[in-house]
Amino acid sequence: MPTIVQSDSSPDRSTATQGMFRAGNERLYEAYNDLHSLAQDFEKPFDAPAILVVGHQTDGKSALVEALMGFQFNHVGGGTKTRRPITLHMKYNAACVQPNCFLITEDYGEQEVTLEELQDYIESENARLEREQQFWAKEIVVKIEYKFCPNLTIIDTPGLISAAPGRRNSIMQNSAKQVEGMVRMKMEQKEYIILCLEDTNDWSNATTRRLVMQTDPHLSRTVVVSTKLDTRLPQFARGSDVEMFLRPPGRLLEPGMLGGCPFFTSVPSGRVGNAKDAIFRSNDHFRQAVAEREDCDVAELQHRLDRSLEKAERARIGVGQLRRFLEQLLQRRYLENVPAIVPLLEKEYRNAAARLEATQEELNDLHPDKLKEKGRIFREAFLAKLGLLLRGTVAAPPERYGETLADEHIRGGAFVGPDGKTLPVPENLPNAHMRLFGGAQYHRAMAEFRNGIGQLTCPDISREEIVNACGIDDFHDGVNYTRTACVIAVSKARDVFEPFLHQLGYRFAHILRRMLPIAMYLLQRDSQFLNGHDLFLKRVGASYHAFIEEAEKVCRGKCQEDLMSTTRYVTWSLHTKSRSSLKAMLSKVNTTPEGSSQPQKAAAKAAAGALTPAAGQDNGVMDVLENTLWNRQLGVMSEEIVAALVCQIFEGIRDHVVQAVELKFNCFFLMPVVDSFPTRLREELESAYDDDIDEVFDVTAVRNALESRLKALESELHQVERLQRKFATIHSTLAQQQNNKPGPDTPRMSSLAHLHTDNSSKVSQAASKLAKKVESLDLREANPKSARAVLSSIQ
Repeated sequence: MPTIVQSDSSPDRSTATQGMFRAGNERLYEAYNDLHSLAQDFEKPFDAPAILVVGHQTDGKSALVEALMGFQFNHVGGGTKTRRPITLHMKYNAACVQPNCFLITEDYGEQEVTLEELQDYIESENARLEREQQFWAKEIVVKIEYKFCPNLTIIDTPGLISAAPGRRNSIMQNSAKQVEGMVRMKMEQKEYIILCLEDTNDWSNATTRRLVMQTDPHLSRTVVVSTKLDTRLPQFARGSDVEMFLRPPGRLLEPGMLGGCPFFTSVPSGRVGNAKDAIFRSNDHFRQAVAEREDCDVAELQHRLDRSLEKAERARIGVGQLRRFLEQLLQRRYLENVPAIVPLLEKEYRNAAARLEATQEELNDLHPDKLKEKGRIFREAFLAKLGLLLRGTVAAPPERYGETLADEHIRGGAFVGPDGKTLPVPENLPNAHMRLFGGAQYHRAMAEFRNGIGQLTCPDISREEIVNACGIDDFHDGVNYTRTACVIAVSKARDVFEPFLHQLGYRFAHILRRMLPIAMYLLQRDSQFLNGHDLFLKRVGASYHAFIEEAEKVCRGKCQEDLMSTTRYVTWSLHTKSRSSLKAMLSKVNTTPEGSSQPQKAAAKAAAGALTPAAGQDNGVMDVLENTLWNRQLGVMSEEIVAALVCQIFEGIRDHVVQAVELKFNCFFLMPVVDSFPTRLREELESAYDDDIDEVFDVTAVRNALESRLKALESELHQVERLQRKFATIHSTLAQQQNNKPGPDTPRMSSLAHLHTDNSSKVSQAASKLAKKVESLDLREANPKSARAVLSSIQ
């Protein structure tokens, strides 16, 4: 059996060192805890240094956090238990024999809760999110004071998920994406120190490091921790394997990682409580088991290596060593960041004061006349932005507000043909893949309509349609194929083109409706937005949408009138304007189709040559009359002539409709937005002002919202001001210590934090006295002489 080596990481054995480490720094920890709360509550761009724990579900994150704290509080087990990050502001307090817990929420602020109430709150939040199959990036903020707590701020994140592939695992895959995105967002905070947990005995397998190194490629602010060391050691057969595991070469692990080498920890399994399945009866029992587990790991390592651990190796084994390293690291970060935090808080104070002053001015401007004037200024600015968007601008980001043609088809609808299929995008259509908005997008949609609809051909005509269209005349029973062609052509044209009018109107309305949020963005960017007056903004938006809908309906009606006039009566001058056009149309007719009889061939030849000077024979004319006037047996030649006439009429209607629709939408839809809408909006708003201004601005609601904002800003300003004083005092103290730096023979306060105790009672007593003397120092009041006197007596 390996010999058990007593560890020096027990909280009771290092009381003197902890006392020296914490003396004079409680104000610093408290200030940074407040800074972190300020950043979370008011979404500030800065944050306090903190330990961000990152690992997979089975890496033992929550168990390690509990071991660092010295007591159990979280829901630990298999599966996705943690669904919200938990921020733990831990503060050493020698008077707290039991953990004092404070839950900080937006609704109730800081509330003191029992450990059981804290556990219930965390478990209820996780259960709620589990039912909703969601994760939430909003942190549960907890402040803890305890005799065995280190001075640390730890953020425990949800465990990363390695979801299996396949459709049946889609829910787990979605959860994995949510967690990974949330953890990556947290890691991007440069102030955070990442605690990367790896559950592996082979450093070439980078499970958690794969994600961490996407944010911190060189692990320069990442502490790597190998968990579950007690289960890892039996897997090594040789001492050389253990050596490789303890000291991984640079080819396996980044040599520039924070701390130089990974840490190794073990946390005994089991929960604290009085239940039958509880392993530990108290938190004292749990802490003792953690310390014993560390001693056993050290002994097992020495046994397998057949040598004693070096000092550097021993400093990386166990929860106690990791805790000490993190506390000292965080303290150094705190001290390094103090000079940078002071100007940041000063800038934030100025911004908060300016917002407070602006809010107070808005409250004072709630007089009806001032509100009307503000509304008029906003109205004119809004109309100017609409005109700018139509004329063209690069002020709005296309990646946010632009639409490609494919996006436009999804949201505004594509052109669908009579067969129910989407019309293909014309190959020569420019800017199809560009993200456009405003006038540029309108022009592209019109070009798609012109090129797409302008190339449509007449649908196929069946023989039955031709025969049914012949009918019987009211004066004779002969066949009028010219009338037949007109009947078929206008019917086909009306059925084909009328749906396109509705599709084009909806598309253009979609494009112009999109200009509203873009115009609002431009107003906000140029500081012309009317903040707080949502009712007024809704009225403006509703007026704009109503005008777009009305203009589209009117314009579509005019286009339908054009279509009706073109298909109500066939005017041949639009379709066959000359003898040459008629000859070109007849040239398309297949006059001698295969399988035709001799009479049919002769008639076709006569029909095709009837327009030429040589065609004057009576038998040819007779054949034409026989096949086109009273013969109802539809021949190939008659069918071809009717089809050619129908296509000629259809194409004439198509060309006229495309041109007319383009003109109508430009004149009666686009231009009214520029010419008529400004007048209409002005009249509507002025009329509403005269009726009841409270219905326009909702003064009561605006006043309540401004007062709430004023109250929040006052609270924010108070917190920033309080933090300013704290950090200014700390900064002044540090500057004074730097100016009164002791000589080389006089020990410095920072070096006292690294003193170590040995097993002799004499040194322990000296360390205890030393701690009391250092704790008696007040950095705010002590002068250099008294400090040197105390330090000299200590030396």
